[in-house]
Amino acid sequence: MLLNSLKMLMVEKLKKVMGNSTIINIETASRAEVDKKIATMRECGNIHGQILRDLNDYVKPGMTGTEIDAWVRQEITKHGAKVAYDMLDDEFPGAICISVNDELVHGAPKNEPLEVGDKVSFDLDIYYKGYFTDSAFTMIVGGKGSPAVKKMIQVTESSMWEGIDQVKPGAHIGDIGHAVEKVLRKGHLGVIENYIGHGIGKTMHEAPEVPNYGKKGHGYKLVEGDTICIEPMSCLGKPANYVDKDDHWTVKMKDGSIGCHCEHTVLVTHDGYEVLTLPD
Repeated sequence: MLLNSLKMLMVEKLKKVMGNSTIINIETASRAEVDKKIATMRECGNIHGQILRDLNDYVKPGMTGTEIDAWVRQEITKHGAKVAYDMLDDEFPGAICISVNDELVHGAPKNEPLEVGDKVSFDLDIYYKGYFTDSAFTMIVGGKGSPAVKKMIQVTESSMWEGIDQVKPGAHIGDIGHAVEKVLRKGHLGVIENYIGHGIGKTMHEAPEVPNYGKKGHGYKLVEGDTICIEPMSCLGKPANYVDKDDHWTVKMKDGSIGCHCEHTVLVTHDGYEVLTLPD
């Protein structure tokens, strides 16, 4: 399955800024190049993790998406990184995607206050010293919400970690997708198939594609030095979705159900994996 059209558009726009870059892993580059990539992405990922950890504590009922977005932009700059979406020709209208309730992903920040019980997903890309990292989490504003939504978030996070646990040299992308899908379906959630994970490094989206479904032993075989984004997306209803015609970014659920998104950038090490987008 090809990357969805929105992500393909983002890749093409980034090429004008970044140029064509080669995927850097132990089979395609020197040890020095791989080590430089890993060291830089560790720094980037640590900054990323700190910002999202602090964001989780920062968000309160009554705050607007635009207010939160301004805070995130300030934090990115404070850490010496850059807002990835500013590097697009057709800039995303914010520093972070903020998707509320029936919004699944790519939510454009809005000047509307969040209410207690709202589901909100935050998806952040940052750029630092030549490399990108990408991570997302979903929370309930004020901590009080529907039991079904709480369970959805828990199951989706569990599916992400189950997928991450498959990562090691020689593992197939299908192993990851199979593990993610199994957890989501066991939790009776809708599985989003038209938005998927991806490789990441010198550009925001690289090969390989990382779907949230698959067959064991199928697909690209991981190599030491690969960096990929595992990002399950789920919903409480049917998985059909569409892009909002007003802002041309926000993806919404067709049936109005609640959507969920979790993500980490993961490094393939010589004997397993390392999650890069966690704070120290």
